[in-house]
Amino acid sequence: MAVKLRLTRMGAKKAPFYRIVATDGRKARDGQYIEQIGYYDPTKEPAEVKIDAEIAKKWLANGAQPTETVRALFVKNGVIEK
Repeated sequence: MAVKLRLTRMGAKKAPFYRIVATDGRKARDGQYIEQIGYYDPTKEPAEVKIDAEIAKKWLANGAQPTETVRALFVKNGVIEK
């Protein structure tokens, strides 16, 4: 099973809110996930991001691959280095 760290979309139409989740790479974007790591709300100014660094580092150590957007959020919040 190839685990990915990616965003899953929540919220209303034209008001996106994203959860950062660990999921099987073959599942749908908004489908079932293994564990929630944090959230990202781009509608607020500045964008609100909350990440549980311990859980994120655990998944990265176990070989989970973050998407480009999630990797950028991790770098911005100091979870991983550039």
